[in-house]
Amino acid sequence: MGNAYEIYALRYATMSPRTPHLNFLVPDPHDTTAQDLDYFVWLIRGHGRDILVDTGFNAEEAKARSRKLTLNPVDALAGFGVSADAIRDVIVTHLHYDHAGNLDRFPNAKFHLQEREMSYATGRCMCNGMLRHPFSIEHVTQMVRHVYGERVTFHSGDGEIAPGVTVHRVGGHSDGLQVVRVETARGPVVLASDAAHYYANLHKKSPFPIVYNVGDMAQGWETVERLAGHPDRFIPGHDPIVSEIYPRASDRVDAFALHLAPSRSFAK
Repeated sequence: MGNAYEIYALRYATMSPRTPHLNFLVPDPHDTTAQDLDYFVWLIRGHGRDILVDTGFNAEEAKARSRKLTLNPVDALAGFGVSADAIRDVIVTHLHYDHAGNLDRFPNAKFHLQEREMSYATGRCMCNGMLRHPFSIEHVTQMVRHVYGERVTFHSGDGEIAPGVTVHRVGGHSDGLQVVRVETARGPVVLASDAAHYYANLHKKSPFPIVYNVGDMAQGWETVERLAGHPDRFIPGHDPIVSEIYPRASDRVDAFALHLAPSRSFAK
């Protein structure tokens, strides 16, 4: 495992309460309650570099969307001992508001994005209010500014960020959604982001309701499983179970070590 990295999930916000129809496109009619929705960014550390996956949202966006922001993700990084100025690579899994805010707070970073996501977020689909709703025009515009500033590296399908850190376009939830595969001491771990908000979305093969292409989402689950190679090595994007089964990695912020084995296995 010469390219092994550490991975930390930093939880910065929560949405509660939820109902089943908010978590599944076709909810089980027998379910009357649903899990909360946690918001994370992910920090990949190793070989003298820190790579950030997604950038979260700020207090202004939280207020506009009635979300409970515990701590701005950039401040969470600082509480974890990582300066935003020191981040050289930011992987943006997709441009939805909760994954692509704070883009102006990483002055030395290169942003890694799927080319299809930029086209989707600035193209004709944004004339549709339902498809447009998860995006923020301020975030998308800021990314366009980074394009003009030559600070965006576009990927088309699969791409390598560093030895042992790769991105893979799966689409589904958003047309250019990408997942991140990271080599760790326990094997490859896949940060699924919104390819599966919850473990149950993948386990039940039941999509989260915000979806651009259901067929791509279903194929994306297969890609996530193949890239991870084991059910305990895929990490959903918003599941509070993550904070329950992975070791806490800080006494200052909500950070959890994903490169360590979980306390509970999903293997059958």
